[in-house]
Amino acid sequence: MYIFVIPEKNNTTKTENGGIIVRYCKPLLALVLFVAALGWITFDHNSVEETAAAMTYNEKVTLLSRAIHAEAEGEPYIGKVAVGAVLLNRVNHSDFPNTLSGVIYQTNALESVSNGRMSTAAGQESVKAARDALNGWDPTYGALFFWNPYKPVNKWMWTRTITVQYGAHVFAR
Repeated sequence: MYIFVIPEKNNTTKTENGGIIVRYCKPLLALVLFVAALGWITFDHNSVEETAAAMTYNEKVTLLSRAIHAEAEGEPYIGKVAVGAVLLNRVNHSDFPNTLSGVIYQTNALESVSNGRMSTAAGQESVKAARDALNGWDPTYGALFFWNPYKPVNKWMWTRTITVQYGAHVFAR
């Protein structure tokens, strides 16, 4: 969410919708811009954002394996790799955040983030699946979405072209 600030005559500001009035402070603004320029903070709305070079391979394995474990714990091995591949395909697609953490923590993107399952440790099979996905195995043929067809989902999901099904998940573009 972005708020547009409009300066007023008496050195105060008002939000675009006429809400909160705050004191306009040039030194504070300068400090925020300076800190942002150093890269210590970001204005991106995605949580836990990192630059592409900031995460090590092992950190990516850990993050991706937790997402795989949380989303596909009871699925066959190829289904786990497929979930990881979809998340990585999103990183490389312009409609999604361009970092792994941005994709995983994107608002309402993964049920496991909103229900807390993402915080559980990954099993060894999920770690291996994460490594296989990070090393380029994509058994989804470029899919950007996955869901359980036996659970209620947004009708829009069914407009996507399904590429394959593994276990209880379908994968689609």
